[in-house]
Amino acid sequence: MTPDTLILLPAHNEAGHIASVIAGVRSSVKDADIAVVDDGSTDETAARAAEAGAIVLPLPFNLGYGVALQTGYKYALKRGYRFLAQLDSDGQHDAGGIPKLLERVRSGTCDICVGSRFLEGETYRVPQARRVGMILFRRVASYILGQTITDPTSGFQAMNRHVLEFFAKDSYPADYPDTDVLVMLYHHGFRIEEAPVVMYAGDTKKSIHAGLRPLYYLFKMSLAIPLNLLRRES
Repeated sequence: MTPDTLILLPAHNEAGHIASVIAGVRSSVKDADIAVVDDGSTDETAARAAEAGAIVLPLPFNLGYGVALQTGYKYALKRGYRFLAQLDSDGQHDAGGIPKLLERVRSGTCDICVGSRFLEGETYRVPQARRVGMILFRRVASYILGQTITDPTSGFQAMNRHVLEFFAKDSYPADYPDTDVLVMLYHHGFRIEEAPVVMYAGDTKKSIHAGLRPLYYLFKMSLAIPLNLLRRES
């Protein structure tokens, strides 16, 4: 029988990690398909992913994290999956947390469950450059959503098909789908929860929050969040 769940791994030049990440996913989730969106990698990411048994969805060149994710969402919808979990391909996210996130969504208590590295104590060391922004948007998200959100920038998530359909729209951001996406979901009536997960320090040079990117991220979110509060989309 075809699995009802897809595990999505967006990847860009992760040839050194992708096989072990796929193995970790397989050991944690037995009844799911695994898809790797190869975001224009110039290394052997696609080949290693295929060798590890994953479905590979290649992009012609590097289009960005948000586009890679949305490619996976549209594939999941086309193939009829009811649930999807996503995590990074660099080994930062412990795949052992996937069942916990999926259980919350499958039980119907929420539409999307965000994995938080802070719910069970701050065991993850956040670089100082990111800490200020994380604290700021944690407070913003908690205020707007009317509930405590401890890790609004986490890309370790599980969601149902209704969220997938929403994320497949043109309004989904192509670069930094983060706090602004949670605001979008909330204002369209989706139920959001967090669950504790384990995360490890990744390669800060490859992070979407590396270098001067945190400054752009702060600027982008300061514009996107108010706009999402004002607009209403069908």
